[in-house]
Amino acid sequence: MVTINQVKVRYGNQIALSINNPISFKAGDRIGIIGSNGAGKSTFVKTILGLTNYQGNITTDLQPEEMAVHMQYNNYANTMAVKHIIEAVLYTRIKKNKLLQDLITFFDFDECLNKKYAALSGGQKQRLTIILVLIQDSPLVFFDEVTSGLDFETRQKLMSKLVEWYSNKNSTLCVVSHYYEELEQLVNKLLILEQGQVVDFGSKDELFRKYCGKTVITLDNTEKNQVITSKLPKLAAPAHLIALSCHHNEEEKQITEMLIREDINFKRSNNNIEIMSINAKISFQNK
Repeated sequence: MVTINQVKVRYGNQIALSINNPISFKAGDRIGIIGSNGAGKSTFVKTILGLTNYQGNITTDLQPEEMAVHMQYNNYANTMAVKHIIEAVLYTRIKKNKLLQDLITFFDFDECLNKKYAALSGGQKQRLTIILVLIQDSPLVFFDEVTSGLDFETRQKLMSKLVEWYSNKNSTLCVVSHYYEELEQLVNKLLILEQGQVVDFGSKDELFRKYCGKTVITLDNTEKNQVITSKLPKLAAPAHLIALSCHHNEEEKQITEMLIREDINFKRSNNNIEIMSINAKISFQNK
């Protein structure tokens, strides 16, 4: 579907994006694009869409109109009723478009149609833009920080709707997000960027095993827990957590039984994207 190879994007003398090894997106892929601020995530999306000047090769069998994108910031006329915005952007009438009606109902957006854009909440504005993207039914869809600025409950509801909508579709999704828990339920591949460089790209499960092991046990980073886990294999983790790496069932069993005996609360995960990405970046920096 899309292959990116030997691509460089420069802003003046600065290299904003450098992809040395081929990256290929296939039909049905669900790709999470992660990295810290300034890592090159939005530049990557814009480059594939042809919105930046670049050196290198991007090959695709798709036409530009077969790619849809939800950008982080969108502006519409504040004083216009939402239903008129939808009809003006899509050049259609809601009452004559069955797919559009289905999307509006699916995203619980009927009550917003007569509101002015300025009166919409943050979550409602995001739902509007998502409807405008999904109606295109494109083979390749980009979502850039689709839940940015929303509260936890609204983020979860919106992401659940996206997961449900695409559950039986063969569209390829590229999702830029810094909310790792959202990506865990949606994506099957990850592209990790840092300072414009590709840290790694591949299956979410394979990357987790590569950088974390079979499972990760996390617990609060307290003085007591530091002492109890002092001799156990650890991974890099956010400052408030201790992350223990388990490479096989017996090792996991021994660690969890010890933590239970010590009456310590812990969590087990085999897909913790945040801890995996932290350790991937450290490995990349140490090369």
